[in-house]
Amino acid sequence: MMSLSKRLLFCAPHRVDIQEAPLVAPPAGQFLVETAFSAISPGTEMLIYRGQFPDMAVDSNFEAMGDKFAYPLAYGYACVGRVMAAGPGADSSWVGRQVFSFQPHSSHFFASENTLLAVPDGLSLESACFFPNMETAVNLVQDAAPLLGERVLVLGQGIIGLLTAALLAEFPLECLVTADLFPTRRAAAQSLGVSAALDPAAPDFHAQARSYLKAGADLALELSGAPEVLNEAIELTAFSGRVVIGSWYGQKRAPLDLGGSFHRSRIRLIASQVSTIAPELSARWDKARRYELAWQALARLHPEKWITQRFTLDQAAQAYRLLDENPDQALQVVFQY
Repeated sequence: MMSLSKRLLFCAPHRVDIQEAPLVAPPAGQFLVETAFSAISPGTEMLIYRGQFPDMAVDSNFEAMGDKFAYPLAYGYACVGRVMAAGPGADSSWVGRQVFSFQPHSSHFFASENTLLAVPDGLSLESACFFPNMETAVNLVQDAAPLLGERVLVLGQGIIGLLTAALLAEFPLECLVTADLFPTRRAAAQSLGVSAALDPAAPDFHAQARSYLKAGADLALELSGAPEVLNEAIELTAFSGRVVIGSWYGQKRAPLDLGGSFHRSRIRLIASQVSTIAPELSARWDKARRYELAWQALARLHPEKWITQRFTLDQAAQAYRLLDENPDQALQVVFQY
């Protein structure tokens, strides 16, 4: 066992540090977990890295993080590893098990039993670290509620967009069109069997999209992280269509064009966020049921194929610089411990 534990801290815009501390035995009721992989969630984490996070509370579902978005901040929520030891009063049967936990990037962490999820047998730890993003994709599809034969548009093919498109590709839709600026992401989307994976920067992008969507999308999902793209979603959505907004924009602002045909089109804008269950589903769905659905989807889709870079935690500055300056070169970046 290592004598030191390491964790990543966001200390200021464009600055991350690695904090070391002696590795000690777990306290009463807690487990010591040694991390194998943790996945970077570029949407949220790049807002923190760039200092674009709002003055608000951190998601209350993440018990291991602080109360507010403020530097210095330990962040991250996709750790997988093995339980090394159980503290007094903790169930020792967990020792040796492979687990997932919503924890900041760190080589080791303490966790209570109610914050550990056992990784299903046969699922690789690389796939397991996609669990939060898969749960987000499941939530997006549930909020979108696609119908048989619909024409669907997904804007943004980062990992959230790719996982969402992969789930939508399992539905009997008339067409499924995706769009992303980066060729690597478009190629990944095309491999899912989508109707088209388009470049939104192409001069004839709207014409290409409408050749598939005809009168417009019945359902559009804005997952790009760029607020100005919401205008594209509205423009390409049909009368009485739905636009699901899955991006978290942080402090980013952009003019929203709600003039023109928006009101006459009766388009519905739907906010979707994974920390809660939609009220219309909450009588039958809870977190445990949605978690099980996410695990099943990971076993079907094997998203570890989208890991493009592996860094050690000591190389964290290099990893975030890559995502900040050359996002076209990465799909999923993970820390390997």
